[in-house]
Amino acid sequence: MKAIHYINQFFGQVGGEDSADCKPIFHDKLIGCSMMLDKMMPDIEVTNTFVVGDNYVTNHTEEALKEIFAWLDGKEFDIFFAGPAFMAGRYGVGCGLVCKAVSERYNVPVITSMNEENPGVEEYKSVCYIFKGGRKATFMKDDLTAMANFAEKIAKGEQLLPATEEGYFPRGIRSEIPAPNGTMAADRVMDMLFKKIAGEPFQTELIIPKTDRIPPAPAVKDLSKCTIAIVTSSGVVPFDNPDRIQSASAQKWGKYNIAGKDCLPEGEYKTIHAGFDPEAMCKVPDRGVPLDAMRAYEKEGKFAKLHDYFYTTVGTGTTQNFAAKFGREIAAELKQAKVDAVVLTST
Repeated sequence: MKAIHYINQFFGQVGGEDSADCKPIFHDKLIGCSMMLDKMMPDIEVTNTFVVGDNYVTNHTEEALKEIFAWLDGKEFDIFFAGPAFMAGRYGVGCGLVCKAVSERYNVPVITSMNEENPGVEEYKSVCYIFKGGRKATFMKDDLTAMANFAEKIAKGEQLLPATEEGYFPRGIRSEIPAPNGTMAADRVMDMLFKKIAGEPFQTELIIPKTDRIPPAPAVKDLSKCTIAIVTSSGVVPFDNPDRIQSASAQKWGKYNIAGKDCLPEGEYKTIHAGFDPEAMCKVPDRGVPLDAMRAYEKEGKFAKLHDYFYTTVGTGTTQNFAAKFGREIAAELKQAKVDAVVLTST
């Protein structure tokens, strides 16, 4: 069997964030981690690697797919790989959308890997095999191994097990599978019931995912009487980053005084965000913390007062647990300060 592998500009040895807008580059040889993937599969040959910049594939999807299809139409392949993408959000979304498009056009198995915090998981787990991957590139070998082992099972025609056993995110597909020992469903459910009553561990056969239900806040009744605060995940901080907030996978947030300020001057503030090219925001920090616009509205009387502090952290790679923790802590401070509403800016 033959396979083709898609990776982004970083792992394709084109460049970093400065090359995120690069158009598809097609190779008739293996590049970067494609070589490792190929060596892991005795029954599958990875014949080609192609590289696309994270920004290009997500911002110019139609053009990117047109170029990719024009190249793939001339190739023979039985399996398609993408990534692994770890916690890199744009890369994960790119892997997902390319896998989806390839699956629909060529009807071949598509396999990728992402960390559970990657936004690409939720968006594309129903349309491709997304294996549960590590947080960063140090997990490259482990993540590629999981992808390769599964592809080998496909190549050999072996029975594919449920998602929880294979290690990929559930795709929302339910299949009737006879119990290995032939036990009827009525007997299995009674066995679970007795274990539950006895306080013993048991595993349901139909897992219902739990989701947070957060009711929306009531609408502001009179904006002209409101105190408004700015909260941001853009990573804008004083120039020396006094609280040492991490540029990715943040475990901290900061609070900085803006009383009497009409803007955030270049050289006094900057963004430490590692998820995008920081040049434009470092030049004009108000692009991340819109203090200039908020002061203008305040002077026009659109709202009563801008809170004396803004609150900041970094979104890229930050886990849901830490994000929820930040939200609770910042909300407690805002409530104590009698802030009525928040302008929440992201990137």
